[in-house]
Amino acid sequence: MNTNLSKKKKIFLLVDFLMIILLVLLDQFTKYLAVIHLEDKPAIKIIDGVLELNFLKNSGAAFGLLQNQKVFFILVAVMILCIIAYVLFRMPDDKKYNIMHILLVMIASGAAGNMIDRVRNDYVVDFIYFVIINFPIFNVADIYVTVSTFLFVILFLFYYKENDFNFLSFNQQKKFREK
Repeated sequence: MNTNLSKKKKIFLLVDFLMIILLVLLDQFTKYLAVIHLEDKPAIKIIDGVLELNFLKNSGAAFGLLQNQKVFFILVAVMILCIIAYVLFRMPDDKKYNIMHILLVMIASGAAGNMIDRVRNDYVVDFIYFVIINFPIFNVADIYVTVSTFLFVILFLFYYKENDFNFLSFNQQKKFREK
């Protein structure tokens, strides 16, 4: 495998890494504020009957699934981060992939932000609650993952073509080494 990265590729990867750090810091800061201002206090109504800030220690996944499965969630997060790192490293530095860089960085940031909570606290700090639809309480990291995954699926279905992902093919790498 060719390990020589172009200057442009190195810049892309550096920006990706810095954006992950920035987004994780933003997520962790909002969770810190939630702990300071919301823990053991009544909910703060942002829009009465619609949106409120409500502190929750979540030791499971959305909808209360898989409670107290810390090791499982950490392993899944590490696996997601490794896959995203691999994809970002292999991704061509073509303009066509700029949006994919952003979406993968946001998914990685969300996975890392919630993983930090699980390692440090044994739970994830959630605090955003849509009362109007009784949606599970969530956090900024969850927004990163959910919105980015939704947009990624849309792009995968309507923008990218199957051969746009050839850079991930092991057969492609084998062919490259044989040259």
